[in-house]
Amino acid sequence: MKVLSILWVLVCSSSLSRAQTTQMSTYCNPLNVDYTYAIYDAARDISYRSGADPAVVKFKGEYYMFVTRSMGYWHSTDLLNWNFISPEKWYFQGSNAPAAHNYKDSVLYVTGDPSGSMSVLYTDNPKKGDWKPLPYILTDLQDPDLFIDDDGQAYMFWGSSNTYPIRAKKLDREKNFRPVGETVELFKLDGDKHGWERFGENHADTVLKGYMEGAWLTKHNNIYYMQYAAPGTEFNVYGDGVYTSRSPLGPYKYAPNNPVFYKPGGFANGAGHGSTVLGPANRYWHFASMSVSVNVNWERRLCMFPAYFDQDGLMYSNTAFGDYPHYAPAVAGKGGEFTGWMLLSYKKPVRASSSLAEFKPHYITDESIRTFWVAQKNDDKQWLEIDLQKPGKVFAVQLNYHDYKSDLYGRVGGLYHRYVIEGSSDGKSWKTVVDRSDSYKDVPNDYIELAEPQTLRYIRYKNIHVPTPNLAISGIRVFGQGQGKAPGKVANFSVKRKADRRDAVITWSKQSNAQGYNILWGIAPDKLYNSWMAYDNNMLDLKSLSVDQKYYFSIEAFNENGVSNRGKVIEIN
Repeated sequence: MKVLSILWVLVCSSSLSRAQTTQMSTYCNPLNVDYTYAIYDAARDISYRSGADPAVVKFKGEYYMFVTRSMGYWHSTDLLNWNFISPEKWYFQGSNAPAAHNYKDSVLYVTGDPSGSMSVLYTDNPKKGDWKPLPYILTDLQDPDLFIDDDGQAYMFWGSSNTYPIRAKKLDREKNFRPVGETVELFKLDGDKHGWERFGENHADTVLKGYMEGAWLTKHNNIYYMQYAAPGTEFNVYGDGVYTSRSPLGPYKYAPNNPVFYKPGGFANGAGHGSTVLGPANRYWHFASMSVSVNVNWERRLCMFPAYFDQDGLMYSNTAFGDYPHYAPAVAGKGGEFTGWMLLSYKKPVRASSSLAEFKPHYITDESIRTFWVAQKNDDKQWLEIDLQKPGKVFAVQLNYHDYKSDLYGRVGGLYHRYVIEGSSDGKSWKTVVDRSDSYKDVPNDYIELAEPQTLRYIRYKNIHVPTPNLAISGIRVFGQGQGKAPGKVANFSVKRKADRRDAVITWSKQSNAQGYNILWGIAPDKLYNSWMAYDNNMLDLKSLSVDQKYYFSIEAFNENGVSNRGKVIEIN
């Protein structure tokens, strides 16, 4: 195993101004943070970046995000721009599924470790990171959640298993959060009733049971919303469900609109094992894990979605177009809304300077984070060119790098990406639309909102420097507005529930001018909170339903020009 050591470089203000094209008002999943390389699989000599199981807390008007095995944590003032903090003192270098809580004048932190006793860490200055430990609280603690209620009573919730339930215990704050009383079992998975809790890609594994993990408690209007993840972090259907109660220790009731946070289709999949935080303008945001799972199953990225509570007290989200640009949390009156910028680059022709073996250029426009292009060399002679085939108004570009034989492990200093993106209306005359030529930022999932939209037909990426041995890219995604017509309403939409009521076969007529379709469903005509993005196809085998729940379905088509009107809502008993 080799460990690449790179000296940190000073970032001057002039280079920052060239690297940043605009003051960002939008974001795009997966989130662009400087993910840590894993040390977990170093013995097997597998190199991969990962960020998962985010615990986000608000402290003194700012935000801190703790992430599995990251050797530190991130800080933000707006939930959009994140800076990594290497703390002065840190006790859990390999921390797994962390939890954090804002209590009085300190941030409290705890992480799961099934091998031994655990302590609460605390600091009143998380930017400095002078963490101090309290004596042990619990043993055999996996996927913990520390919660302190309005009355000051502290609780620990935990569990990561395909057998055991989410469990809870009261903690005594006056005695260094030592456990008191009996362990309370709250609830466990019931895949026989809840289709989305079944294991496997598309919930298709009929042998193994799903895993329940990642408890996180949110109190809203005196109701306790216990969020939990299922069925497995490596799958496209990894999501978060909710049980509700009038007491932290239950009894808990299954939310009928589960899964609450769910993104199984599109470029980047998954919305599980997350945390919910009250952000700018007192709006809730849910941070969660997305699957990459190419190098290893645990290769993941972070995402965020707006979270809401409806008039009936149901917690819900909107993940439709969940990996397209949305307005950032701090944008007044718009935070979390879809911008309407469509994908101009989907399956458009690509040319490249070179390609290695089977890792061909067309993978950068196929809308799969799991396929990727690799150049024959890693130098400043490498380029990619996308023909959008028709001119479109470009508002933003997302550039997703991939780790192909990267040979990096742990928190490596001094990583940075340099490149230029050019645009052209005719393929002959080019202008720079993104300039990262002097950047010292580590941007594995870079997302750039252009200062001014540009009408372009061709987009060209020119490599300058990547910190990895190989230049590999899983997606260059161009967002904007096409100049043609949006699709019309979808015809012949049909939903047939199977004998196994957890499953339904959904079909519709394909449209020649549609890129894809959003299938929407929910427990009432005005509660179509779940969605599944399906490109090209005209059939979906949905396995996410609860056996005793009535559902309502609709569908919309989309292309680079916009989104159709939704079809008639269908009731399915």
